[in-house]
Amino acid sequence: MVVAKPRAKRPRKLISGTPDPQAAPVAQAEIGHNRGPTLNPVLKPFWLAKRNGNGEPIRNRILYGGRASSKSWDAAGFIIYLACNYRIRVLCARQFQNKIEESVYSLLKIQIERFGLQRQFRVLDNKIVHRRTGSEFLFYGLWRHISEIKSLESIDICWLEEAHALTAEQWEILNPTLRKDSSQFWIIFNPKLSTDFAWRRFVVNPPPGTLVRQINFDENPFLSQTMLDLIAAARAEDEADFEHIYLGVPRDDDDDAVIKRSWVMAAIDAHKKLGIAPVGQKRIGFDVADGGADKNAAIAAHGALAYHADLWKAGEHELLKSATRVWNLALEHDAEIMFDSIGVGAMTGAKINELNAGDTQHRTVRHTGFNAGAAVFRPDSIYARSHPPRTNKDFFANLKAQAWWLLADRFRATFNAVNGGQVPSQDELVFIDSTMPHLNQLIDELCTPKRDFDNAGRVKVESKKDLAKSNRVGGAQPSPNLADAFVMAFAPGRRGMMISPDALAAA
Repeated sequence: MVVAKPRAKRPRKLISGTPDPQAAPVAQAEIGHNRGPTLNPVLKPFWLAKRNGNGEPIRNRILYGGRASSKSWDAAGFIIYLACNYRIRVLCARQFQNKIEESVYSLLKIQIERFGLQRQFRVLDNKIVHRRTGSEFLFYGLWRHISEIKSLESIDICWLEEAHALTAEQWEILNPTLRKDSSQFWIIFNPKLSTDFAWRRFVVNPPPGTLVRQINFDENPFLSQTMLDLIAAARAEDEADFEHIYLGVPRDDDDDAVIKRSWVMAAIDAHKKLGIAPVGQKRIGFDVADGGADKNAAIAAHGALAYHADLWKAGEHELLKSATRVWNLALEHDAEIMFDSIGVGAMTGAKINELNAGDTQHRTVRHTGFNAGAAVFRPDSIYARSHPPRTNKDFFANLKAQAWWLLADRFRATFNAVNGGQVPSQDELVFIDSTMPHLNQLIDELCTPKRDFDNAGRVKVESKKDLAKSNRVGGAQPSPNLADAFVMAFAPGRRGMMISPDALAAA
């Protein structure tokens, strides 16, 4: 980078986040020069673009990919160039920052020194300032300081580094924080999980005004032969790990999740792939809304096949209406109901009994309450996958944990069967019909809850309360209503009960 001698004019402010030829900035510098250090030339169009492929002014610049691709290095170099030529205020943020060295502060210092610009910048303990243009770099950790960030004024660029951990809640605060005309977000990350908010929001379904660019090591002209050899060795050792680490392919599985996404994906239409016709009991899992933004959910299953989903909003006072909806669904599918019997759902059984008793056609629906916190089913039996062998009551904290783990076992067995492994009996498998409504949401919800342990060392499932915490790793998540209904449809236990209408009338 070569910096020209200062002119007498005052530095202009950044226009649209990139240099404006009309602005005639002070001390115009080259991004790179053959006589000195340069930046990655393949990214020059990305940094200089004023509009995206849809012709929209750029609000969000998304740069993602694998390691050793020069993403952060190039961002630091280009933003130093901007700071030398325009008066800008830059917020540099990442999820966790306990000390300044954990931010891009060190990377900016390296680039300043690399381009020989030490005399132009004041590198302070907690900020970096350009002496002549007045450009300023601020450094914050999102986790602890999101409320402070919300009050910042006149930010031109918000650089979110390692943005894979960005949560929807944080984005709702950050997005309106950049209120200045032509302000921008630079969102840079190595993808982690396909369920991460950053991946889904900015790559899969980017908002208007977004420019997305993937870059990997094969577009980095500055890599040493040593690094290229390391990458080649990584590819030879494990192709999947290579694709994730160096090609920026997000993983489908969260190792802490009770049910892995790859297992769920394998279960979709697995009955067709394996040539298995569903047989057995028909059941409907019914998750009752707790109120507020929560929704009611129902999943219909026949044997190992889940084939129908329903999701609707209803208040606590509308329990009869919701119960009627599920009762009619059960009659339509000739199924029995397993319902959430905790909280608001405690009255569901009574409502279904009323509907059975009042039906003029004398139709009845069997039903069973599912108490997530209840004792495990068959407590003294050995859990098959425990090593060393442990009884159900010693392995699982409650019935909810047992139900989720047994369902995970069925998903795992289905994954193995689809991928050429042994095909067990149908009651050890689980299938999902690809025509099921709300399928994408169901997939995400099944893969969301993480495993946990109680004080006795027994496994349990992340609770709805823990899912909703703002400091949850991976971000707060809404109640997994469809997943809970799915689990209830396959929960262990005895057949549902049916109370005779005549007995009710005589009571």
